[in-house]
Amino acid sequence: MIYSKSGDYKVKFYHDPKTGKSYVFEYINNLDDKQKAKILKFIEFSREHNGVLDEPYSKHIKDKIRELRIDFAKNKHRIFYFTFINKNIVLLHAFLKHAQKTPLNEIRIAENNYHIVINNPKIYE
Repeated sequence: MIYSKSGDYKVKFYHDPKTGKSYVFEYINNLDDKQKAKILKFIEFSREHNGVLDEPYSKHIKDKIRELRIDFAKNKHRIFYFTFINKNIVLLHAFLKHAQKTPLNEIRIAENNYHIVINNPKIYE
């Protein structure tokens, strides 16, 4: 969890049930300090707005999955997330976007993680 006040939305990182790793957390943690700070600021901005931001900050991808869009110079960071029960925002998948369109394999990873969360709701409540 990043930050939460009583009654506010909380941000949680998806953890792979097989490895226990959070690839979104690792992705962010491996960036330089300036990029990391900007991404964390956007995540906090999303939390403050209950997980719903308009373009250009966020974009609907599929079903309940949204894409947080953080551009830093030529780097286009993308984090897939969705809002979940009990005011939780679950960060599903992160990647560095290189092409104009969002690659389908990145969307599929987020969808797979989304379904794992939906089928194991107690972990993220």
